Amino acid sequence: MKLPVLNINEVAERQLCTGCGVCASLEPERFRMDDAPSYGRRPVLAGEAPEETGDALRACPGASLTHTFDESDPDLLEELRPAWGPVYEVWEGHASDHDIRLAGSSGGAATALALFAIERQGMAGVLHTGASGVRRHLNETVYSTTRADLLSRTGSRYAPASPADRLDLVLAQDQPSVFIGKPCDVAGVQQARRFRDDLDAKLGLTIAFFCAGVPSTRGNLALLEKIGVSDPAALRSLRYRGNGWPGLWTAEWTDAEGESHTAQMTYAESWGFLQQYRQWRCYICPDHSGEFADIAVGDPWYRPVEPGEPGKSLIIARTRRGVEILRAAAEAGYITLETRDPSLLPRSQANLLSTRGRLFGQTLVMRVMGAAVPKFSGFPTFPHWLRHLSLSMKLRSLTSTVTRVRRRNLRKRIDPFA
Repeated sequence: MKLPVLNINEVAERQLCTGCGVCASLEPERFRMDDAPSYGRRPVLAGEAPEETGDALRACPGASLTHTFDESDPDLLEELRPAWGPVYEVWEGHASDHDIRLAGSSGGAATALALFAIERQGMAGVLHTGASGVRRHLNETVYSTTRADLLSRTGSRYAPASPADRLDLVLAQDQPSVFIGKPCDVAGVQQARRFRDDLDAKLGLTIAFFCAGVPSTRGNLALLEKIGVSDPAALRSLRYRGNGWPGLWTAEWTDAEGESHTAQMTYAESWGFLQQYRQWRCYICPDHSGEFADIAVGDPWYRPVEPGEPGKSLIIARTRRGVEILRAAAEAGYITLETRDPSLLPRSQANLLSTRGRLFGQTLVMRVMGAAVPKFSGFPTFPHWLRHLSLSMKLRSLTSTVTRVRRRNLRKRIDPFA
């Protein structure tokens, strides 16, 4: 039988941690976040740490995810709710600003919406992720307040990030802020605001981007070594996407002789390499499309992308607040909304239906084998197991989970930093 997860240390040691950092914000005297190269960002116990208050575990998206939206709301798109969570509107569109659209991973919608919130909605700034200014292969949590800030931090970062570890920056502002992160980051923040009124009052907008998992630092270093960069300190720049759709993985570095070099890979090549280094919790994630956010953005992969095509964004309004902001941003000229069509979501991300179904078999095997299992509420999996997985897919899901439980030592507590 599975063992209970009783505290944040066990969340990390039982490999359920997403690395979001919300625990470090809610209990800063006890936790800080650091990079565990083989696993991702993980909480580190402070010296002479006080006892846990329980707030961190209540908000932790690695331990549990619970939907609380009103399923009877008649304005929700009922045909999408069982597989995709709360959805009010689905659009294909892009940032109206050419530079933001070009620099973004797809159509620059997240950046454009954040800029609108600052310039037209009176929000103080945006808490999100950017490349480390010292070690370019790593990420750091940043707070942007201007267009220049946002533009310099566009594009996906396929490396560990903990944007929820600096919620103190949001709480310190006089006006509300925007939060941008992975689905698990946003989920942690949203679960925290349910019992933290001060945080709830300071969050003006949450934006999630679709996520297929977080590769470890070790994976990123292995990819750099593949192109001949053995010392990441030599990097001047590392970009994963953007400057075109979907854009190229681009590394720029200076060698020991002072010569400058640039290497590039396609998105398919770089992600195809990095995805094998994803942390375990990503394999059993029920939310790849930002179900807890006000607005979620992703790629409209429902058709092939033509070479040189300008970026497009799939934009999902998941709350009434999200609808309000999205429509206002379009009216103000920050976002261009082209096509409104609920079918764009399942057509663009059809694989997520089978991913949701596989979760039923995965968690079943984990419970039987004694691995820790998160508590999920509001994420139906069995209907998708029946409907979207063939018999061979079901068998493969079960056997591969058995293999991973053994290979990753999921029945034991591990030290992520060992």
